[in-house]
Amino acid sequence: MKKYKHLFFDLDQTLWDFETNSTEVLNELFVKYKLSELGINSCPEFIIKYKELNKLLWLQYGKGQITKEKLRYGRFRGAFKIFKIKNNFLADKLADEYLSLSPHKTNLLPHAENILSELKEYYVLHVITNGFREVQQIKLDKSGLNKFFTNIIVSDLLGHKKPDVKIFNHSLEKANAKPGEALMIGDNYECDIEGARAAGIDQVYFNPNGSSAGPATYEIKCLSDLRALLLKS
Repeated sequence: MKKYKHLFFDLDQTLWDFETNSTEVLNELFVKYKLSELGINSCPEFIIKYKELNKLLWLQYGKGQITKEKLRYGRFRGAFKIFKIKNNFLADKLADEYLSLSPHKTNLLPHAENILSELKEYYVLHVITNGFREVQQIKLDKSGLNKFFTNIIVSDLLGHKKPDVKIFNHSLEKANAKPGEALMIGDNYECDIEGARAAGIDQVYFNPNGSSAGPATYEIKCLSDLRALLLKS
């Protein structure tokens, strides 16, 4: 087994449970603003449509096709449009409140905190995330993850997003690490795996759902699998 010195982690849906935390906030907003009275039959129906649109807009944002502001406000305006609600003021209010509330949620993926605690004894840990600068540090602080990491690299601050090789090269430079002694762990095949590979960094594809994708140096279904991969070799 190849020895590594530096482990680079994605944040959302690799460590911080984005799906659960997002759903909690959307449920709270649905009730608070009485969206059922505006013609939305159910909260689950609203969340499904919102998340479909959010995923699409994030893909466009990652490719540089839309701005951060378009992503931030467009997902709620678009969801309202699906349900024939003409109220951009309310949609934008939800967008702002969503970003204000969501980073304070603290649900983590199973085994995240325990495995990071164990890995920190043997490796230098870092985060590389494509999230918004306004929320990513709050997520790390509120969830208790911040204490595990030496460097936090946020694309929004750097100006380059995964899978752009520039963000990986910057991360290596900041960590004073060589590509051969680094390992990237993430759930997004294009951003985390292909991006790291282009920078000469080995990868761990965190794939709990068994999604069909291309090759990676390693693949795991649970964060606890890192124990056998990195601590028992």
